[in-house]
Amino acid sequence: MIEKVKENSQRIENFESNNSKDYMEYSVVKFNKAGDFHTGFIYLNKAVELNPSSHLGYRGWIRLRKIRDYDNALSDFNQLDSLTPNFVDTAWGENIDFLRGECYFGKKDYKKAIGNFNLNIINNKEDWVDIHTFVYLGLCEYELGNYKKAISEFERALKQSEFTPESYFGIAKAYKKLGEIEKANENILNAEKNIAYKRNDIYNEFLNEIYLSEILEFKKQLNK
Repeated sequence: MIEKVKENSQRIENFESNNSKDYMEYSVVKFNKAGDFHTGFIYLNKAVELNPSSHLGYRGWIRLRKIRDYDNALSDFNQLDSLTPNFVDTAWGENIDFLRGECYFGKKDYKKAIGNFNLNIINNKEDWVDIHTFVYLGLCEYELGNYKKAISEFERALKQSEFTPESYFGIAKAYKKLGEIEKANENILNAEKNIAYKRNDIYNEFLNEIYLSEILEFKKQLNK
């Protein structure tokens, strides 16, 4: 078995295989999981070359979540979308419009981010969409200076789950901007109380991830 694994690895390293899954698995297991994306992409790119519709989504996901290469991630997502007309794609299990929204959010192109997050809602329906779609919409409106609109978007997330600290934190910041300190205080306390429910992944830091330390710092500044 060991010899067979060695032989298979050698075939992949020599680019003798014509099976895209071989290169995909080799990229993921041997390199990407260890954070060696430079080497991993050598084999991942070959997988994409052989079967783009099967592997573009994963490459875009890696570029977004691991490398923060927003432009190339968008290129992969858009190319995948073009290969599958009249079909809503997913990339590594996540809606492609949600991921494109995150890319534009990372690029600080908040209007385009809003467009993609709203498209995600249209395609997946209000009650089924990823709750952080609404969180991101709130963050985008906040960055655009639309504080009341931001609050209404954050509240859409709270309608889905009252345990969404990202929304409470966003509402608190928006109320501070509006000069409504009492409401800001109320919401920052809820953010602190529900911090255990924050969006979290031990392998990835999300673009909208919040931390207890920044909540406590905001609360401290709010009450000076």
